[in-house]
Parts: sequence; structure tokens; C-alpha cells
Amino acid sequence: MSHSVGKSPIKFEKNTVITVFGASGDLSKKKTFPALFGLYREGYLDESTKIFGYARSKLDDESLRSRIKPFLKKIHGDKDNEKVEKFLSKISYVSGQYDSDEGYQSLKGEIEKFEKGAQQPHRVYYLALPPSVFITVASRIKKNIYPENGVCRIVVEKPFGHDLESARELQEELAPLFPEDEIFRIDHYLGKEMVKNLLVFRFGNTVFNAGWNRENIKCIQLTFKEPFGTEGRGGYFDKIGIIRDVMQNHLLQILTLLTMERPVSFDPESVRDEKVKVLKAFAPINQKDIIIGQYGRSLDGTKPSYLDDETVSEGSKCITFAALTFNIQNERWDGVPIIMKAGKALNEGKVEIRIQFKAVPSGVFNDIPNNELVIRVQPDEAIYLKCNMKTPGFSNSTQITDLDLTYARRYQDFWIPEAYESLIRDVLLDDHSNFVRDDELEVSWALFTPLLNYLENPNGPAPEIYPYGTRGPSGLSKYLSKHGYIFEKRQDYQWPVTRPSKI
Repeated sequence: MSHSVGKSPIKFEKNTVITVFGASGDLSKKKTFPALFGLYREGYLDESTKIFGYARSKLDDESLRSRIKPFLKKIHGDKDNEKVEKFLSKISYVSGQYDSDEGYQSLKGEIEKFEKGAQQPHRVYYLALPPSVFITVASRIKKNIYPENGVCRIVVEKPFGHDLESARELQEELAPLFPEDEIFRIDHYLGKEMVKNLLVFRFGNTVFNAGWNRENIKCIQLTFKEPFGTEGRGGYFDKIGIIRDVMQNHLLQILTLLTMERPVSFDPESVRDEKVKVLKAFAPINQKDIIIGQYGRSLDGTKPSYLDDETVSEGSKCITFAALTFNIQNERWDGVPIIMKAGKALNEGKVEIRIQFKAVPSGVFNDIPNNELVIRVQPDEAIYLKCNMKTPGFSNSTQITDLDLTYARRYQDFWIPEAYESLIRDVLLDDHSNFVRDDELEVSWALFTPLLNYLENPNGPAPEIYPYGTRGPSGLSKYLSKHGYIFEKRQDYQWPVTRPSKI
């Protein structure tokens, strides 16, 4: 693996201090610390960087390091072993409560010992914590360890509120503590390679940008599918549901990048301005034009239903599948149905965008399939364009083929950072482009909260039960057709295509 050709690793500020709150939790162990190691392994974290873990658990340095070590990814073979040990040696642990000053004062002493009177301290505080303690921890950070004469960046994990009212409350409490330019609201989908590529793909290619509008596009689908259920985590999911879990945040973020206008520059605020602008053009969600579902047992009886999860409330109406349609009321998109669907316990796992173009004019070609651009975010990142081509040989018939950019084949010699690696690097570079701004959060919750209130009303609709391992509720295909999506009439197209071996 290597970096992009001809570029050496970027060096960050010397003596940066990164503190991970919630250091003993799963998120830190599986995502935050491995991402920091990925940056260090590839040369994107300066050797002088110091990392502290802070949590309530009674651990020492070695205990924390031993918890983290199994999750550090080695991609260069044995030569990464030394890097693992060097990285772990940079981590120290401080135990303390989140709601009292004593632990923060101990942490302050350790940080200042490391900084040794630096003229301009450079500190990053990563809150890998549940929202219930965001403000508690943020206020103690401000009181005890805020670098008055230095640089401070505070990273907050989603969820950013439960609805519009709670999001506003959270922001009203956070705003007096830290200015907006010090806050990084992290949504890891914005760090995925294919999502970060959307702006370049759209605006850096005239051939696509010219047709990116209602004159040429018939329908857009944005799909999130997981092949597993709650697996014993239903008690957590029961309070959230699929709409809050992935649609209001992850998928909506992708959708804004897909539909926004060209920013005047790659300046972070220019990008975020355009995201907010397009969000304000979204029409209210039609509550009568949705599909909601909850998974039941699999058809063969081997997989449990959502309600079989002992951590789920009896008789829960929690939504594990939803499909809804947006209409963006602006010159570019008015009249183009944009379908967002997401679900758990489905037939496969993937996140992808499907942009289906309008049919060619009738005449020479009758009943020829629509072109379709597919952007696969995960797994196996790829962009492919379904085209109509002449069948090779003497035949004048056509067949569907694809122009295929599969990242694993095209970029074999590139290190492609994982989402958290990419976003933490942005934090260190003070780049807000891929983080959620306060007004963006407000508009997105204003869009979804009326729908959530409707669905969660005691007299609200009951979700349709769909079998574990299927495509979702029975009416899904009809729903997609109703909103303009044309299914393949020919069954001979598959992607990726199995190519014949060379003779």
C-alpha cells in the first residue's frame, strides 16, 4: 500500500495533545484509537503527538493499551509491529468522573507536564460518549482544561439530538462554551471515500455535471441495507429506529452532496453553505407517501423477529425499515422523485446511490433500457454506468453493459483511508468541510421531526412485518415504480460482470 503517487505525508503541528473521553468504551476501542493508529502508521500523525484516554473505569496505561491493541490494523505486515508499539507508548490513561472537577484537574496536570509551557497549546478533545453527558463533559473541559492562549477543537459524535427541540437545546447549551469554529460534529459517512468523491465527480466532469438535472434525470434512489437485525441491541435501537439511526443523518448528508449547487470554492464554509441552501429547498415529507416496516422471523424460521429480542419493549412499533420520497423545489430538481430507503435484516448489506436517466426518444430504439449511474459507497467502492451497446458480431440487437470504475481494481497501489481516519485528519487540519454545521443540523431536524412525531404518536400507523432476510415490505417494488423507477426488463445484466479469462 502507498500514498498517492508523488506526495509525501503531511506533517501536523508539533506536540498536539489528543484526549479521548469515553476511552474505555466500544466506540473508542473499535473506531477512535484504530483511526488514530491508521494516521500514525501512514505518517499522518506527528511523532510528537501525545494521546490521553479519559474515562470512569479504574484502569492504568497498560490496561487501556491492551484493550486497544487487538483492534489496530496492520496492513504492511511485520514492519507495522514496531509502529504498533510506538503508537501504544504514546497513550496514557487518566481515570475520573465526568461530572466533577477532580479528574479533569489530574488530566490538566498530565497535559501541561507534556506541553512543558508551550507558547500555543494545540489540543483536541474527542467525545466518544453518549449525548446524555455531552454538555456535562464539555462544560468541565471549558472550566478546567481549555487552552486560553492556544488551539482547541472539540469533536462530538452523533446523535446530535433526538428531534428538533432536543437538537436546539443541545446547541443552546454547547454554543456558550465553544464557538462554532471549535466544534466538529462528526458523521462518519462524510469521511467515506466515495462520499468525499461526490463533489469532484459531479463538478469536475462536464459530461456528468451537464446532465445532473431534471431535464435528464428521471429518478434517484439512495439505499442503505443491513443483512442483520439488532442482535441483542434492540433496547438501544428501540428508542431510535431506522429513521433517526441512518436517514436523518448519514443518508441525508449524502443526499445534500448529491443535490447541492457548485460551491464557489472548496473552502469549508462555501461547501456547507450550499448544503444548507439545498436543504431549505426540500418540500415537507409527505406522511401519507411512505413505507414503514419491522422485521419478523425469517421464512425458514432460523432468524428471530425484532420483537424476539429480549431487550425490545413488548409490542414495540419501532421502525426497522422505511422508504420515503423527497421533492426538492428548486430549478435543478423540481419534479425529480428522490427515494430514500433504509432497513435492517434485509437480503444483503450495501449503501449505494442509483441515478436513473430518462428514456431515449422513441424512434430508432424501442423499449431500450434507461441509462443508470450507480455509486456504491460500501462495500467494494465503485462507480459504474449502465449503458446500451450493440451486441458484438453480426447482430443489430443491443445489450446492457457498464463503464466500470471499481476501486479495488483501479487503485491497487493506493492507501484509501477509512472514514474515521479521514475525518480525524480533517480535525487536525482544522477543515470543517465534512462536518455538520449548527444551521444544517437545525434544517435537517426540521425536515424529519414532523414525520417522527406522526409515526411515534400512540395512534400512529403500525409498521408492516416483513420476513428477516428479504428485500423489505411487500409493497416496495410497487412504491418504487410509482415514483418513477424503471426496473430492468432484461434479466441478462449483472454487475460486476464475470469476464471471460484470456486465452
